[in-house]
Amino acid sequence: MNLKGKHIVLGISGSIAAYKACPLIRLFIKAGAEVQVVITPAGKEFITPVTLSALTSKPVIGDFFAQRDGTWHSHVDLGQWADVMIVAPATASTLAKMANGVADNMLITTYLSMKAPVFVAPAMDLDMYAHPATQANLQRLRSFGNIIIEPGEGELASHLVGKGRMEEPEAIFSCIDRFFSPDRKQLAGKRIMITAGPTYEKIDPVRFIGNYSSGKMGFALAEVCAEMGAEVDLIAGPVGLRTSHPNIRRVDVESAQEMYDASLAVFPQCDAAILSAAVADFTVETSVSEKIKRGRDGMNLKLVPTRDIAAALGREKKDGQKLVGFALETVNEKANARQKLEKKNCDFIVLNSLRDEGAGFMVDTNKITIVTSDEVLEFPLKSKMEVAKDIVLRLCSLFD
Repeated sequence: MNLKGKHIVLGISGSIAAYKACPLIRLFIKAGAEVQVVITPAGKEFITPVTLSALTSKPVIGDFFAQRDGTWHSHVDLGQWADVMIVAPATASTLAKMANGVADNMLITTYLSMKAPVFVAPAMDLDMYAHPATQANLQRLRSFGNIIIEPGEGELASHLVGKGRMEEPEAIFSCIDRFFSPDRKQLAGKRIMITAGPTYEKIDPVRFIGNYSSGKMGFALAEVCAEMGAEVDLIAGPVGLRTSHPNIRRVDVESAQEMYDASLAVFPQCDAAILSAAVADFTVETSVSEKIKRGRDGMNLKLVPTRDIAAALGREKKDGQKLVGFALETVNEKANARQKLEKKNCDFIVLNSLRDEGAGFMVDTNKITIVTSDEVLEFPLKSKMEVAKDIVLRLCSLFD
């Protein structure tokens, strides 16, 4: 645990998800942190200050003035006391006020005075979450450097199911705990390129050749690298994932050729690249501009090889640059991974096997083997965020 002795301001706004504040507080207290709750007037309608005070052993702050004798709560002092602030739950109204500086309650004034990093866990129904106004407010908060914790961020959900629902207390706790990890700044001053997701190879305007990659592994790697101090260039295939860390610069591509071009443009300025994308090995020789109609006869497609990104970067790699490849194998896994390691001039290969349950596509877990020139390191099944940390720590060791 990394939270012992840390001062945490927990902001609670008016959502049914306010009940999740109780187990979250317990986790923080158990880890040795001090917690000060700041609650909005609407928040008090969902959870009583007495309950929160009993958990934190501190009076809950909900108003500007503590008593009618003129004694007041100093939001400035709170901003200086805290090591971190987390607003959970953060309603659409609270997000809007935070994004636009509407300081009409104690929580917002505390936020505006906060010197410490701020994490935000949205809580609302999906329609409110998806509205352009809410998305604009979230983007504005990200631009301020706030870290948004959304449902599935721990395992990086690939679609909008559950979006808007407040993330679970255990995942929020884990995110804050990782933020204070001693490993967090190991990549300070480094620039890391990461490829993620599938590529789509067009047949016609409505059809393509693709694969089942969700991009979750690559996005987890991007978040971990950014948390550890790196500037991250994330080259993402067509996925429905979002990034949260402000140090991630995202380039969206669709085809293998687009990913190849983007990778070769970015890599020369980077200290390392992690190639986790599931890039198509073949593309359609000739795609057409109009939808192909159903006919009596079958349709024959001529496929041609795509350009090999890992091999190209391996040839371009300069002294001091590091290159991490991924391999998904079904037979002779380790032998094939070692062959790829040498052929592509990688520093190590992250091997996935479809034989391992929970380690394939479209899942939130992974089981990897790291293959180097002189050793093979096997890891148990873990969440993709935990796997990402294992991979990034191995990368860090190459810079020592």
